[in-house]
Amino acid sequence: MAADVLHVVLLAAGAATRFGSAKQAALYHGQPLLQRMLERAHAVAGSAVSVVLGAHAAALLPLISPNDTSVLINHNWQEGIASSIRLGIERLPLGCDGVLLLLADQVQVSTEDLAQLAAVWRQRPQFAVAAEYAGRIGAPAIFPRAAFAELLQLRGDRGAQSWLRAHAERVLAVPMPSAAVDIDTPSDLER
Repeated sequence: MAADVLHVVLLAAGAATRFGSAKQAALYHGQPLLQRMLERAHAVAGSAVSVVLGAHAAALLPLISPNDTSVLINHNWQEGIASSIRLGIERLPLGCDGVLLLLADQVQVSTEDLAQLAAVWRQRPQFAVAAEYAGRIGAPAIFPRAAFAELLQLRGDRGAQSWLRAHAERVLAVPMPSAAVDIDTPSDLER
């Protein structure tokens, strides 16, 4: 039996207004956040990786190797993260069994964290698998094919947490304290 096919969608379309510039290009340990998270995505999914760009697409495109990453441009990024999730789901390859939604600003999430999510999902691919941190569950999270139609209904600046809450009985939580760290302001990055 073939392994379940996992595709990563890295969400990096936001305007980063609180940051004041394209935070996805900000350096963390000498490397742009976007490249750091793309490396982690590729370590888990090989070339089955898409990145959704939007507000700062022109500035971020040079940071991406088109040889191993599908670049999706979200022209409706102003709506919020739901529009990027919808675009990522709409463009998944036909044979995709699950999608890992990953945020470009969760800089502490490691390759090992993502590999653990993928391993849990592969044991029970009919379930969603989400990071558990700070008393909640959320991204990064893997959604099975059965969830794709509902993810396409998301609207506004809310991510897929509403789906995770509504389908708690179909979600496996993986403790991941590193996911609690995200970069919203320059002082977050300094810390």
